[in-house]
Amino acid sequence: MLNTDHHKRRVAERMQDPEFRAEYERTRQELTQVNEIMRELDALRIDAGLSKAQLARDIGRNDAVVRRLFTSDVNPELRTIAALAAALDAKIQIVPRRKPRTPRAGRAATAGA
Repeated sequence: MLNTDHHKRRVAERMQDPEFRAEYERTRQELTQVNEIMRELDALRIDAGLSKAQLARDIGRNDAVVRRLFTSDVNPELRTIAALAAALDAKIQIVPRRKPRTPRAGRAATAGA
């Protein structure tokens, strides 16, 4: 079994640096969101009764590339995610976690003032 004690100690040391911690947390959050999207797309693929190879053909990609998208932590291009969603008759949507402080129109009007 692989001993990861050194790595864990090194990360713990680096986490003491506020800049490193902030970047680490930002990256972790990004990857978590990408993984959630890929899990949802995979569930839609399964519900549609499509194999990974069929889905790959539908979006004009190599079978191995699509298989890897669903089986490992990857960071696919948004264009690929959009193609997968379209092939699965799904829509990509951004949902804000909190309400904006000022309406967009108000921001634009005050920005020029």
